[in-house]
Amino acid sequence: MWMAGGRIPEDVIQAVLRAHDIVETVGRTVHLTKSGKYLKGLCPFHSEKTPSFTVTPEKGIFHCYGCGKSGSVIRFRMELEGYSFPEAVRIMAEEAGIPLPRGAGVPEEPTAAQLERQKLIEAHEYAAKFYHYLLQNTEHGREAKAYLKRRGMSDKLIDQFMIGYAPERGDLLTGFLDKRGYDLRLMEKGGLVASRSDGTGFFDRFRGRIMFPIRDREGRMIAFAGRILHDGQPKYLNSPDSLLFNKSRVLYNFHEARPEIRKSGRVVLFEGYMDVIRAWDAGVRNGVASMGTSFTEEHVAMLRRVADEAVICYDGDDAGQAAALKSAAMFENAGMPVKVVLLPGGLDPDEYIGKYGPESFVRDMVNQPVSAVKFKLIFLRKNHKLLEDEGRKDYVLEAVRMIAGLDSPAEREFYLKELSREFEFPLETLKQECFEIRAAAQKNRPAGDKLGNRWNNGRNETARPPVGRMPEPPGRHHIERTLLYWMMHDAEAAEYVHDKLGDAFQVEDHAAIAAYLYAYYAQGHEPDVTRFFSTLQDERLERTAASILSMETVPPCTSDNLDAFVEEVLKRQRLTALKERVEERIRAERAGDALRAAQIAIEINTLERQLRGKATRPS
Repeated sequence: MWMAGGRIPEDVIQAVLRAHDIVETVGRTVHLTKSGKYLKGLCPFHSEKTPSFTVTPEKGIFHCYGCGKSGSVIRFRMELEGYSFPEAVRIMAEEAGIPLPRGAGVPEEPTAAQLERQKLIEAHEYAAKFYHYLLQNTEHGREAKAYLKRRGMSDKLIDQFMIGYAPERGDLLTGFLDKRGYDLRLMEKGGLVASRSDGTGFFDRFRGRIMFPIRDREGRMIAFAGRILHDGQPKYLNSPDSLLFNKSRVLYNFHEARPEIRKSGRVVLFEGYMDVIRAWDAGVRNGVASMGTSFTEEHVAMLRRVADEAVICYDGDDAGQAAALKSAAMFENAGMPVKVVLLPGGLDPDEYIGKYGPESFVRDMVNQPVSAVKFKLIFLRKNHKLLEDEGRKDYVLEAVRMIAGLDSPAEREFYLKELSREFEFPLETLKQECFEIRAAAQKNRPAGDKLGNRWNNGRNETARPPVGRMPEPPGRHHIERTLLYWMMHDAEAAEYVHDKLGDAFQVEDHAAIAAYLYAYYAQGHEPDVTRFFSTLQDERLERTAASILSMETVPPCTSDNLDAFVEEVLKRQRLTALKERVEERIRAERAGDALRAAQIAIEINTLERQLRGKATRPS
């Protein structure tokens, strides 16, 4: 719980927890519905179709029975937005107007890796300003500036997105950074410069390119995308993966677009940087782009946390539509609604805006996307000769196979009727074909559609325990978990367990949580689950503690039960010790050490007498 200059003050953490209601905070991302003492919804941290994510308001915790993530409202922000604990506390305190000690949020002694990251961020900030200055104010950038103007880029847009230019000359940035004392070997690791093959020095990685700075989710400069100005390949060159940048986890303009995405519940996904910028100028403030064609499942998960729906607005040519088909499938697999914009004549968004104007782009394109199913059917047409009877028949049969995969009967009916009208096939014939396809698929389907996690499977409800329940853990785990549940709610129970067991829990995480509880109560705190959670700051322990607190059936914490459960843990400890001593005696006998074997035999007798005592297994 430390920040620069010392620990995070306990009162700051508690103030943050009080100021940020967990239901309200989670509810901005997850649609929650009441279910007994829980609220439940689809987990924002992994793909699922059946809700396994719960929030317990009275305890101030969340827990997902699918992926296991859990914790307090601070942990939720950490997981959702990638913050460290100090960053999350600092940001949440600032949001709530809670004053922080001077320097709070920055480790007192940064690690070597943290220092390198900070240096690279500073260098990228300098590089962005350097490239931007060259574009706007020097002869180096005159041609690039003229090109951008022809593409409809105003000075305001160029300034807002910090667009720059890297000249053909290959040592300007290298010299600029070197003069400011930056280690060029570190700059190479960060992707700003490259080393010469003969080992004689370094040169600029980007040359003769219009430069688009890439920011992380906090708005820090971490990479560049460079578009070549003249002929050559590749057309776009991205920074390599580095300490700062991983193209599978970064989306262009996400930092600026996130507020509008959250507000509207919709994200518009583009292919290119120019498309995002021109669309922004047209009024589409919730647009982002992946790094070239590398749209990944990690990007989907990132967008799913902040948006309810995705709209794909890729180029209108064959390559763009094929990429849209692939991206749409990724959103669907993640359970996120998706639609697709159909740009006419093979145009890309930038070209459409230039030809038809920004108003038409927003009104007729972005605000009029087609459903993913409709888009697939349109895309499917390209593979068939619809002017020939055989081609029409093949298309209809393939379309019916696709429609048969839809879960909604109403959707299946709608699209089958469209097919029937357009191709003059009897509707009942198409319905029968669809029914047979679905019946065959159901017959051949395994027990669930998510074999890796069958219980979290909407098509296999009988195999899934109800939300709020977990499969019963092994006996010794259950005994220890119950003790910890009582200890988190009762200081006297914790004191009793401390005196009788100490750290004698057999599960390592249970022993660690018990140690945190002993320290928590030793500081004079009253039982308070949310406050106790703030002392853990270890993701694995938070998961275990949240899982314990989410147990639905817990016996009352009576004196008799407490005695019985403690004695059961001690009994299991003795059984383990007995087994170990028996194995040790066997090893001594095999080694011919009769004296040692006899000593161990005495210890075994003592343990056996203890086990024959009056310990009773709790029910």
